[in-house]
Order: sequence, then structure tokens, then C-alpha cells
Amino acid sequence: MSKENSFEKKMEELEKIVNELEKGDLNLEDSVKKFEDGMKISKECSKLLEDTEKRITIILENNGEIKEEDFSTEE
Repeated sequence: MSKENSFEKKMEELEKIVNELEKGDLNLEDSVKKFEDGMKISKECSKLLEDTEKRITIILENNGEIKEEDFSTEE
């Protein structure tokens, strides 16, 4: 995956869009365009996460059986 298409880069772009929308300085047309761009990036991020989850599930395959586990960020 190239740097331009990385999850982290997309999240940075999304955060920038959110900040621009929250400022309220854009006109309606520009706000709608930014919102559309943000939704597109959000869907791309969701797809990347879904694909990564599938890869992790395959990695956890054990003796021909897929072992699915819940992932938690809590320590």
C-alpha cells in the first residue's frame, strides 16, 4: 500500500476535513463537497479495516481451522 493510500494518511485527511467543517467558514456548497469527500474517505477507511480484519483472521488459522478472536484495545 502506498503512503498516499495508507490508513493513517486517510485518517489525517479525514481529520483535516472535520476541522474545516467545524470552523464553519465554508459556504454551503463547499461544506457539502467537503462532507462528500469525508464520507468517501470514511468508507475507504472502513474497507481497509475490514480487509485487515480478514487478513488477521487468516493469520490465526490453526491446523486447517480458522480461529476467530475478539480484539480489544483494553489492556
